[in-house]
Amino acid sequence: MPYASNADLPENLQRLLPDHAQDIYREAFNHAFDARHGDPRQEEAAHRIAWAAVKRSYVKTAAGWARR
Repeated sequence: MPYASNADLPENLQRLLPDHAQDIYREAFNHAFDARHGDPRQEEAAHRIAWAAVKRSYVKTAAGWARR
């Protein structure tokens, strides 16, 4: 289930991540989801890949997610 916009992301991601991190997550998820067509764990893999993409540019701090 690719996401057309950040507003389509799960509510917890919208609440936790800054806008730019949401963009990264959405784009990485959509690309990974499309690349794994037919894989029974397609969505799970896409979420893992999207989080890894966010973590390359952002780090979690006590105050929330901050750009590296």
